[in-house]
Amino acid sequence: MRPVSRSIRALAGALLLAAATVFLSTCGGIGGSEFSGGGTGGTGISTAAISGFGSVVMNGVHYRTDNNVAPGFKTKKVVNGKDKSGRPDSDVFAVGMIVTVRHGVADNNALEIEYRDNLQGPVAAKASGVDNVIVILGHTIVVENAAIFASLKQNDLVEVSGYADNAGRIRASRIFSLPPPLPPPAQEFEVKGFVSGLSLSDAAFRLGPLPDGSGVTVAVSYDAAAIAGLSGGLDNGIFVQVTTTDTAPVAGSITATLIERLASRTEFPDGTPVDLEGLVTTLPSGFGKVLSFTVEGKRIRTDDTTDFTGHSPAEIQPNTKVLVQGTETGGFLSAARIVFQ
Repeated sequence: MRPVSRSIRALAGALLLAAATVFLSTCGGIGGSEFSGGGTGGTGISTAAISGFGSVVMNGVHYRTDNNVAPGFKTKKVVNGKDKSGRPDSDVFAVGMIVTVRHGVADNNALEIEYRDNLQGPVAAKASGVDNVIVILGHTIVVENAAIFASLKQNDLVEVSGYADNAGRIRASRIFSLPPPLPPPAQEFEVKGFVSGLSLSDAAFRLGPLPDGSGVTVAVSYDAAAIAGLSGGLDNGIFVQVTTTDTAPVAGSITATLIERLASRTEFPDGTPVDLEGLVTTLPSGFGKVLSFTVEGKRIRTDDTTDFTGHSPAEIQPNTKVLVQGTETGGFLSAARIVFQ
């Protein structure tokens, strides 16, 4: 991870930690005995924003790491593809980072914690209004914290972690600054998303945070060198990281210097118990408790046995923040429990 601006990082950390304190006081806190994993005994994959430390806390669940599991135990810690294992949790991760925890059978022992940003790039524009937004590499970022929004300036280089909303915007849970960009071509930026509208003849596609290509997307052009190492080639619906030296779209498009295929954070092995936090991104279809909708673009299905934690199924609406606990079943999550956030 690149060095950060102390002022913005400190401000973001203080504000997010304050929010985390309130959150933890309502969710059982760091010492809680709740288990993750879709109500199946704490085995599987959990994806959410970090809310505290003392190991790693998400959604009021304490994921034990390193010596907190057992003397000599080492949790694998990965940040943007780089192995940071062996370092203290709070040195590697930060409150607000959306991470994926792979944890043990019938416990919350973290075998691996992985963080990937949504994008890194310079702020091309900012606008205040009902939502305060910045634009980076053609993507719209909603900055809900007014103080952090006010601190950002055009051309500031930042890294963003956040959830996709139903319009394909990224609602930031964490923003921190990076060193000022170097003159091209020395400086490279990156953005992750799903491929849609692929035209092999034009060597172009659109990239956005939702798998069906809806909402905000940006055009990407590429050449043979950019995809030389891309296993399986390009296809609609795959999740990729695009690296570019463009600071903003040129004539509506960014030019890729490298395209790499990644597993999205909503991609899980079949049969795996999963906890998935995010925003509802489609209007539900169905009747009563039997619903079909998406969270972060991931297909969710509920049935008459699903526990809505005291809420009405009718409250499942676009941009509602929820935690879905369920099991991966043929490409969708079969929800045992929906927790409203």
